[in-house]
Parts: sequence; C-alpha cells; structure tokens
Amino acid sequence: MWIRAHSSLWMVGGFLVIIYLGHLYIWATVVVIQIFMARELFNLLRRAHEDRRLPGFRLLNWHFFFTAMLFVYGRIISQRLVNTVTSDKFFYRLVSGFVKYQMVICYFLYIAGFMWFILALKKKMYEYQFGQYAWTHMILIIVFTQSAFTVANIFEGIFWFLLPASLIAINDVAAYIFGFFFGKTPLIKLSPKKTWEGFIGASVATVISAFVLANILGNFQWLTCPRKDLSAGWLKCDPGPLFKAENYPLPGWISDWFPWKEISVLPVQWHAMWLGLFASIIAPFGGFFASGFKRAFKIKDFGDSIPGHGGFTDRMDCQMIMAVFAYIYHQSFVFQQDYSVETVLDQILGSLTLEEQQILYLKLRQIFQERQLKGT
Repeated sequence: MWIRAHSSLWMVGGFLVIIYLGHLYIWATVVVIQIFMARELFNLLRRAHEDRRLPGFRLLNWHFFFTAMLFVYGRIISQRLVNTVTSDKFFYRLVSGFVKYQMVICYFLYIAGFMWFILALKKKMYEYQFGQYAWTHMILIIVFTQSAFTVANIFEGIFWFLLPASLIAINDVAAYIFGFFFGKTPLIKLSPKKTWEGFIGASVATVISAFVLANILGNFQWLTCPRKDLSAGWLKCDPGPLFKAENYPLPGWISDWFPWKEISVLPVQWHAMWLGLFASIIAPFGGFFASGFKRAFKIKDFGDSIPGHGGFTDRMDCQMIMAVFAYIYHQSFVFQQDYSVETVLDQILGSLTLEEQQILYLKLRQIFQERQLKGT
C-alpha cells in the first residue's frame, strides 16, 4: 500500500505539472501512455519461442502502430499545424503538402506493412502469425479510438480533458472508501471486492464533485480556451456563455438559516453533472471488462510500469470509455457551430497554398475597389 501511495503522489504531481505546461505537453503525455499501453498489450500474446523464429516480426507490430498514429493525429492536428507555420513560406509548403497527401502516405505505409507480413509468413507458424496480425489490429482499435478522442478533447480546451479524467479518479477513490467502510453486498462476480454500497456511494460523490470541480476549473481561462495551433503558452479568449456565471435565487427557508440570498452557477456545471453520472455508472464497466480480460489470460495486471498499480493499461481502462463519451457529449450538446466570417475564411485559407491565398486576396481587393467606385 505504501508503494501504491508513493507512486500515486508522483503521478498526481507529474500530472499537475503537465497540465500547467499546456496543450502540447498533455498531448505528448498521451502519446507516451499510448506507447506503454501498446507494449503491454503486444506482450500479452507473445511467445518467446515463436518470436525467436520470426526475426523482425515485433518491428512489424510497431510499424502498424506508428502508421496508425500518423493517420489519426494527422487528421486531428492538420489544420492546427498549418496555422502554426503560416509565417514561414518553406515550412508552409512542406506542411501543406503533407496535409494534402497525408491519407495517401498512411495508406501506402499500411500496404507496405501488409506486404511485409505476407512475405514474412513461415510454414508451421501461420496460426501464430495471423493471430498476432489480428491482435495487433485489435490493439490499434482499442488504443487509438480512445486516444484520438482524448486529444480532440485537449484541443477543444484542457477543461474537457481534465474534468472527465479527474471524475474517473474521484469515482475510483470514492468507491474504494465507501466499499471499505460500508461495503457488504457484492456488485459483480468479475470483481469480488466491488460492492453495491461502494458503487452507489461513489456515484453520489462523483456527481457532487463534478458540479463543484466544474466551477473551480471553469474560472481558469487558460483551461477553457480551445487551441487552434500548435504553439506553446497559455491562452486568452472570450470564455463564452458556458463559463459566465449566472445567479439563481435561493429558497426563503435557506436564506433564513444562511446569509446567502442567491447562488452563482456556471452553465457548464449542469453539463458536468451528466459527465459525473456517466463516470460513476457507465465508465466502471470499462474496469469490469479489463478484469474479465485479465482473468481470461490468467494475469493479475497488464504490466508493471507503475509500481503498486500494475501497467498503464490498468489505469486507463475506465478512461478509455470516458474520453469517448466526453467528446461525443461535447460535440452533441455543448459545441455550437460558428459560421462567422472569420471561421469561413479560416476554412478556406487552410485549404489553399500561399500563392493561391495571394491570388484570392488580389481578386477580393479588386472586387472591393470596383464596388467602392460604383458606390461613388
């Protein structure tokens, strides 16, 4: 327990430092966690005897992994990358070319890996090799599905990454505390130590924490601003209506007992309660799935990367489901399509080369001058 507590303090401290540093460092941390998770999952079905007979086969797994990384992150950060290098003509052309042909590059990298796999097939090893091929693709789906949504949440504003991740941790700790002191009724056979008392107590604690934590985080502007490029540093922006406090009058019987007449609430706090509800009721099933998975392979943990905790995959089981839900919820119920002139121009200019932008500018200037002459 002391080892677990010590490593937890280090993780929390490191996590806070990374959050303080900003979007790019959080994204880099997600990439590092992905690599550790992939390594742990790749090792689950490895057999040393077969691997010795297949030199270079492990390298093929990582080829598919980094090809998937290039494809997923290339789609997410392409426009932000263009926005970052617009001041340099050479880099702008280079990046614009990459963005334009990114899917082609990734496709042929995958085809190269596919051909590599076919050429590496050996007699009496077919079953093992095809099993590894299928397992590799399953890992890519598991790892990159959740991480793609996680990175998208980060660039929408650190708030939309930090709040869901924190709620999972709060729910985990609360479930342990309530289960330890009040737990009597088993919850699910896959996890014998989980109890209904811990599950219900953690649900209430997580929803309340979501409401309070959203208010705290929502008052830090650098956490709520979306990042539209890949530069470092804190952001300043209009917080928007979600992060502007609204006052609600309190019932008379409350003001009779307490000095407050009204309460100040950020609209985002109501959204946070839905995230808290999901984190406490649905997300734990990610942990149950991981428990069943480990039982099927007769292992205690996915790895030993984190002393006292197991592997990174053991810590990310519930975070996977939560990250996907947070993104879908944000896009469905929070994000508002903005079709302002600035947004439309950003979309247009992002798809044009520097020369094409100059031509467009000259044409618009000519049209503007002609209209001015007609007006006079």
